[in-house]
Amino acid sequence: MTRVLLLVVWANALPSTANIVRRSLQTTLDSEMRDGVPRSSMTFSLHRRKVSEIVRDTSVNDRRLIGLQESSTLRIEHKMAYFGQISLGTPLQNFSVVFDTGSGNLIVPGSHCTSAACRNHKAYHLGASSTGRRTTCSEHTENPEDFLTITFGTGEISGECVEDRTCFGDICTVGKFMASATESRHPFASFSFDGVLGLALPSMAQGLSFSLLHRLHEADLLHHPVFAVFLSEQETETSEITFGDVLPQHMASELMWVNVSRGPGYWEIEIEDFTLGVEKLNMCKGCRVAMDTGTSQLAGPSSMIAELRRLLNVKSDCSNYDDLPNLGIHVGSHILSLDRHSYVEKADECRATLMDVDVPPPNGPLVVFGIPFLTKFYTVYDIQNSRIGFALARHQKTNSELFIQVDTNLTRPQVDQVQPLAAPEVESRFLAPFLSFR
Repeated sequence: MTRVLLLVVWANALPSTANIVRRSLQTTLDSEMRDGVPRSSMTFSLHRRKVSEIVRDTSVNDRRLIGLQESSTLRIEHKMAYFGQISLGTPLQNFSVVFDTGSGNLIVPGSHCTSAACRNHKAYHLGASSTGRRTTCSEHTENPEDFLTITFGTGEISGECVEDRTCFGDICTVGKFMASATESRHPFASFSFDGVLGLALPSMAQGLSFSLLHRLHEADLLHHPVFAVFLSEQETETSEITFGDVLPQHMASELMWVNVSRGPGYWEIEIEDFTLGVEKLNMCKGCRVAMDTGTSQLAGPSSMIAELRRLLNVKSDCSNYDDLPNLGIHVGSHILSLDRHSYVEKADECRATLMDVDVPPPNGPLVVFGIPFLTKFYTVYDIQNSRIGFALARHQKTNSELFIQVDTNLTRPQVDQVQPLAAPEVESRFLAPFLSFR
């Protein structure tokens, strides 16, 4: 997925918890009452779709940057997208969206958008919703007629800001989002989904009232203040996002918790270095790596990516494909790795699928780990404590070599010995730290 420029606005205004309403549909996996407030955990299936697109090789391609440096080389790129359904307004209008940990706002096409990209997707009709209203795009102005423009590495979206119900599963919250008025043809016309639902930390949103995570946490609606993502490798597996709980059946190891390092709302961690196999490369000490479900590749500063390409030395004729090492990151006492299938595209020729992204300070430099990494690891995002949990994802074929503990003689998780846990064990083994929150 092409990356988006986000306009970060820091705001102090908090949405009223009176704006939280409940849907009558019972889709939760678990629910409870605490202090008179119903709390839920819900799991949603995500669609998995492969998209082929003609693209240019680029030296800058990040949705948080304005401008694009292009070469004249065209190639066909194969990308994977995972998306699910949300509903807006009263009565409900359904949309397919990417659940994107790399952005903070909800964006859907508006009914007044006549761009070709909008015509290919469902549009939000403000006039058809009894609960919707036009609103300001900034929490620091009272002008309800302002527009918001978001610039992408290869395109741009402009639109109005709306306040209405945002519903997923059993829960609805009232908040702000962007209904686009114009969308550039590339890349949005080729998207299989209608819009983007940002799940970055609330400070990345246009304002706190734009952040779904902030509204869910502020109203205390989730069984636990987390969401978790499992992305499938095969069509026979089901990709899922879970709000309010952790599903051990998707885990082939224990969870390793890493604090979010800093920054304007990215789900990012600080790593010790990149690795090839178990060998540190001494090229990225203290680098910050963002976990991003909305990008289809691995990305980083152009100088770093060039060095990684040189060290990997992927032959275009695929002659050394079978000998390519695992590419990993050293985090704390573990190395989390990708095998060659995840970072090399093997078609008519072999190519390392690494993307140049030069994010300027203070947000950068930044490394972005997208779908190739997040299919290998089950990730849990702790909203309240700003930390990420990593476990080796349990697939039909799970490679235990990808999750190595490096401080005890390179021990590896015993994949076959990790079994789904009963509900009480889930509480004590994985979620006990959450029980002390309240």
